[in-house]
Amino acid sequence: QVQLVESGGGLVQPGESLRLSCEVSGSIMSNIMGWYRQAPGKQRELVARVTRGGSTWYADSVKGRFTISRDNAKNRVDLQMNSLKPEDTAVYYCNAVALYERWSWGQGTQVTVSS
Repeated sequence: QVQLVESGGGLVQPGESLRLSCEVSGSIMSNIMGWYRQAPGKQRELVARVTRGGSTWYADSVKGRFTISRDNAKNRVDLQMNSLKPEDTAVYYCNAVALYERWSWGQGTQVTVSS
């Protein structure tokens, strides 16, 4: 059974940084892995994705502030988040991007940006 375990969240002030990690067990990571987030009362949204070869894409709301990376040998995908804003507050999840490769969602990791 595939498990996704996200970690690294926390409470930070605006402008600060966090680094999130997602460990995938039970399967090798899919070709395209993504970080998603879900804020209270909103739908889950994709904020960044990375291919096995390292090509990346970012949502406009995080472009220039977030950096996604993956370590295929360690079956891990990370999200470096800089210059955090209150609107980045959400529960962050990782998963495969392609629907047919999607696994059950993990618990996620809470990121709260507040002064």
